Amino acid sequence: MRNTYSDLQPDSRVYVAGHRGLVGSSIVKCLQRKGCRNIVTRSHSELDLTNQNAVNDFFATERPEYVFLAAAKVGGILANNTYPADFIYQNLMIEANIIHASFRYGAKRLLFLGSSCIYPKFAAQPMKESELLQGPLESTNEPYAIAKIAGIKLCESYNRQQGTDFRSVMPTNLFGPKDNFDLENSHVLPAMIRKFHLAKLAMAGNMEAIVKNEQTFGPIPPDIKDALGIGRADKQPPRVILWGTGMAKREFLYVDDLADACVFIMNLPRKSYRDVTNPMLSHINIGTGKEISISELADMVAKVVGFDGEVIFDAAKPDGTPRKLLDVSRLKHLGWVARTPLKEGIKRAYEWFQSV
Repeated sequence: MRNTYSDLQPDSRVYVAGHRGLVGSSIVKCLQRKGCRNIVTRSHSELDLTNQNAVNDFFATERPEYVFLAAAKVGGILANNTYPADFIYQNLMIEANIIHASFRYGAKRLLFLGSSCIYPKFAAQPMKESELLQGPLESTNEPYAIAKIAGIKLCESYNRQQGTDFRSVMPTNLFGPKDNFDLENSHVLPAMIRKFHLAKLAMAGNMEAIVKNEQTFGPIPPDIKDALGIGRADKQPPRVILWGTGMAKREFLYVDDLADACVFIMNLPRKSYRDVTNPMLSHINIGTGKEISISELADMVAKVVGFDGEVIFDAAKPDGTPRKLLDVSRLKHLGWVARTPLKEGIKRAYEWFQSV
């Protein structure tokens, strides 16, 4: 077994994988606020995390003491349905390479970020950590979920066999600055922000701003352009069309709260991270413990953005999992709770979106 390690210190060498993404960039900011001065990062062009030799060379040279594994291929229902092989292959390769290199080159601690989609489609709500592998997964994102489950089990297996201190966290649905606003592969909340913003611009007849938005955040699909009235001869007012019935319920966490929780969990003493009553619980849920229906969320986003037009739910499209709420009692017992109210987080995300 390895020695007992001290907490992350200001001069500790910390590697944040995926530092340019929604989660990784927020973790970097959090570490900097807490005084960390030795943060190591690499862009995708500098280091291909699916390349085992490249990852081993990087770890051999940099020797990070603490590793935040926030790099992943992520996307919404449409992206998961369209590119299942990409989601399972890329995520398996990234996590296997980094976790093994962290062991091989002596990292003191590693924190792996999973996703709440690891839990069964019809898991008891709110979902406790013990729900893992207790039933079938949601089919629309099963390949991605299986990759994330493999990451948890990789950390658990290295801990059992090699005495490492590798930790896993399962965040709920995330949002915030640097989110993905591509309308073909983004998650529900950033997609809503962009759709309502475009509808507001269309209602004002601001085509110049719509063109700029498309250049910044990616193409606007033809069906959305049609709903917005872009290119149509008639004068129908802009509408926002959302997938599903609106009845599905989700939990949302502002990304800066997640980053704070990740650093908190990284710094926990080893005996506190482990659940002594159930050693097989090798991960911790991170969320708010509060849920909202998609229709209620749409109302909230519309108000923040300032769109008061028609909103239509397309029930022919999938809802995904009917309900997905995390049980966060374990993390709360350890001393951490989310601080940012949902509406305030949406305001901050929209402000960033407008500033780009």
